[in-house]
Amino acid sequence: MLDKTLRMNYLFDFYQSLLTPKQRKYMSLYYLDDFSLGEIAEEFEVSRQAVYDNIKRTEAMLEEYEEKLSLLVRFEERQQILNHLRTAIQSNAAPEEIIEHIQSLEKLD
Repeated sequence: MLDKTLRMNYLFDFYQSLLTPKQRKYMSLYYLDDFSLGEIAEEFEVSRQAVYDNIKRTEAMLEEYEEKLSLLVRFEERQQILNHLRTAIQSNAAPEEIIEHIQSLEKLD
């Protein structure tokens, strides 16, 4: 399992278009630009608690989107298969093994 910040960054990349502009801005500042809750609150002239609540709700939404759409899971599976394929090619594996990896990739789509 990815650490929370990295996971949220991936989820944000995949699902940001489903968020409101305000949610996108808060998440971007918090996770990508490493702003503190207080800094975000100051910039938007809201309470620190309001920022915290918005970020927590947005995190839950991103997790819900992932649960339903599985874009991150499929991305991770694809990366793992590509790594196996790269290793197979570099080690001059049998063509059957390489074809097997390619078929695995095709099944993901």
